[in-house]
Amino acid sequence: MTEDENVRRAGPLTYRGSSIPSTTTDQRLLDRRGPSDWVHTDPWRVLRIQSEFVEGFGLLSELPSAVSVFGSARIKPGTRYYDLGVEVGARLAEAGYATITGGGPGMMEAANKGAQEAGGLSVGLGIELPFEQSLNSHIDMGMTFRYFFVRKTMFVKYSQAFVVLPGGFGTLDELFEAATLVQTKKVTRFPVILVGRDFWGGLEEWVRTSLLENELIKPQDMELVQIVDDPLEVVDIIRKSHLHIAREQEELARSEAGPEQ
Repeated sequence: MTEDENVRRAGPLTYRGSSIPSTTTDQRLLDRRGPSDWVHTDPWRVLRIQSEFVEGFGLLSELPSAVSVFGSARIKPGTRYYDLGVEVGARLAEAGYATITGGGPGMMEAANKGAQEAGGLSVGLGIELPFEQSLNSHIDMGMTFRYFFVRKTMFVKYSQAFVVLPGGFGTLDELFEAATLVQTKKVTRFPVILVGRDFWGGLEEWVRTSLLENELIKPQDMELVQIVDDPLEVVDIIRKSHLHIAREQEELARSEAGPEQ
């Protein structure tokens, strides 16, 4: 067993060896209990959840314009996808954006590395998992969360765009949650960009043939997510989107102010 496998971090707590709990904090929160067990446990968890929100807001409240980058923890250094992640992080830094990732290895590490080496701010928001996934070494500021839903709030609140690199279930979860938030207008529209047409093209085709053709989404919903190959195009899409949003906000402010006297 490696050192990382023999350690679990849950927020500010660290467990080692036989002291590692058999379940995660999220699992204990969501598991069903007896009819009265919740009286003694769940209300107190609200304070722990509140503390994570406070700590996350405190860490990120002065963050400059930032982009969240998602991708698999299983991609190895030296592969073409890893190199793609490094370039994405670097291009975002050169454009003046901080890079926020899940703080783990693989594509997250790649984006953090690219951002840091290019002189940008590199942020990692980790999560307690049954298999330890410590924050990677290319992070300037970071935090490990107990609760997935608190961590997700931080990604959405402090990002001006989502960039999605090749990944598995966790990456798909972030992708579809972002698309749903934009579709339902729970958040102000922001770019959701998939990088790697060879990887994501099949998903786009499935959405078109299974969802759109069965009228489960509207034609304009196909525009919620864009697919590109070039990291420079990622930056270009984000910049154009922000300029468009800024113009809309200016026009709205003028209309609310009424005609000049």
